[in-house]
Amino acid sequence: MKTLTALLLVLVLVLSLTAVAETKTYVIGATVTPHSEVLELIKDDMAELGYPIEIKIFDDYNLPCAATASGELDANYFAHIPFINGYNASVSESEQVVPVIGVHYEPFGIYSKNCATLEDLPANAKVCIPNDGSNATRALFLLQDAGLIVLPEDAQPTDSLNKTDVVSTVNGLEIFDVDASQTYSTMDDMDIVVINGNYALLNGLNPRDDAIFFEPSEGEAAAIYANYVSVRPEDVESDWVEALRSCLCSEKVYTFMIENEAYAGGVIPYFEIEAAEEE
Repeated sequence: MKTLTALLLVLVLVLSLTAVAETKTYVIGATVTPHSEVLELIKDDMAELGYPIEIKIFDDYNLPCAATASGELDANYFAHIPFINGYNASVSESEQVVPVIGVHYEPFGIYSKNCATLEDLPANAKVCIPNDGSNATRALFLLQDAGLIVLPEDAQPTDSLNKTDVVSTVNGLEIFDVDASQTYSTMDDMDIVVINGNYALLNGLNPRDDAIFFEPSEGEAAAIYANYVSVRPEDVESDWVEALRSCLCSEKVYTFMIENEAYAGGVIPYFEIEAAEEE
């Protein structure tokens, strides 16, 4: 009798664990635009594959990687490689995350409420850029490409630069910096502002139509700053991550990004449709 009872208990436990495994929901952290919108597009697809997802929205770049490492999230989708590398360099090995799926690229742009072109900039103009290492570096290189500042000759886009690294500015340009999420809010006080693609889109701006200068999508920036899904090291080769890859790198997502009028050149797929179909 005791043996039968023990066997029944084991059976109940196995069935319970199986049920939990079958109903696991994978939580993915994302910023609102376009990341959460892309994930919403594939929710049903992931569920059909047996890997339902929940989307948790963040408006602070500093939180999703740590939340992924701690287990609060199963993955995050919001950041490019330089940002992820910067985060990993700041934490212990056990807290690091791994970029696994390159999904899209968002061109950085220079925006202004007062200037129609860069030639309209007054003397001693003010510019605001993001203040985190990777995005500050990206903004500074964009300003240099626009002919507004000079950086050290040996500076690289993968460095972690800030405004103190600027060698010289044109016509007395003064540089300010704030959290990336706050750059748009400085537009009334600045002559020009460098804004991340997702925050520009969130506030109704896009580089193609509204920026007075922006990164070319066919240039080096697209390769460096593509946005990735990141996971914990133990999940890199997991079945659910492969399912997520197949859903994200699909013709459905490609078409959504290209034809979405709200994005208007501000969200560019980082994958080829042919490669997606082969998976």
